[in-house]
Amino acid sequence: MISPYEQQRQSLIQSFRSRGITDEAVLQAMASVNRELFVSPAMKQRAYEDSALPIDARQTISQPYTVAFMTQSLRVGRGSKVLEIGTGSGYQAAVLAALGCEVYTIERHDVLSRRARHTLEQLGYIVHCRVGDGTIGWTEHAPYDGIIVTAGAPDVPEALAKQLAIGGRLVVPVGERDEQSLYRVTRTGPEDWSAEDLGPFRFVPLIGRQGWQGE
Repeated sequence: MISPYEQQRQSLIQSFRSRGITDEAVLQAMASVNRELFVSPAMKQRAYEDSALPIDARQTISQPYTVAFMTQSLRVGRGSKVLEIGTGSGYQAAVLAALGCEVYTIERHDVLSRRARHTLEQLGYIVHCRVGDGTIGWTEHAPYDGIIVTAGAPDVPEALAKQLAIGGRLVVPVGERDEQSLYRVTRTGPEDWSAEDLGPFRFVPLIGRQGWQGE
C-alpha cells in the first residue's frame, strides 16, 4: 500500500515537470528523498507543500521547487564533487547525495549541523559535514564541480568562486537581505568567470566574512 507521503511526493514531482524541471536524474533523486524526515515533527503533515518551512535557529528548509531548480541549474551528477553552503536540515545535501555526488556541506549553526549529520547518517547518505563560515568555503577539498549556496549573499563570495574547478558552476542568490536573484557563475578559466541571472528568489541572509554581517 502506498503511503500518503509517497502519494504527496509523487504529486509534487509531477508538478515540477510542468514547471520546467526536465532533468530526470534530479527528479528521481528528489523522488527518493523523504522530505518528511527532514522537518520537525510538528511540520510533517506539511512536508510536501511546495513551500519553505521553519526549522531551528530561525532558519528554513527550502521550498521543494527551489531545491529542484537549484539542483538542476548546478548541472552535476554521479561522481561530481559538490560543496553546499548552508546545511540547514540536510535535505538539499540528501538530494545531492541521492544524485550520486560527493557532497561537502558547511553550516554555521552547530545545532543544525549536528542534527543534519545524524539524520543523513541514519538514512545512509554519505555527506561530509562541518561547522564554520560557509562564505569562505572549504579549501581542503577544492576544487569543486559545483557549489550551491542556500542563503542570500550581498555579492558573489570571491572565495567560493575561486574554489570552483575550471568548468565548475556556483549557484548563489545575490541581492538584498530579503530578496535576491539567483545566479549561476561558471569558471571558464584560471581567472575568468561568466554569470547568468536565473530569476528572482527569496532566501534567508548568508551570514559570514564574505556575506552579510550580524547574528
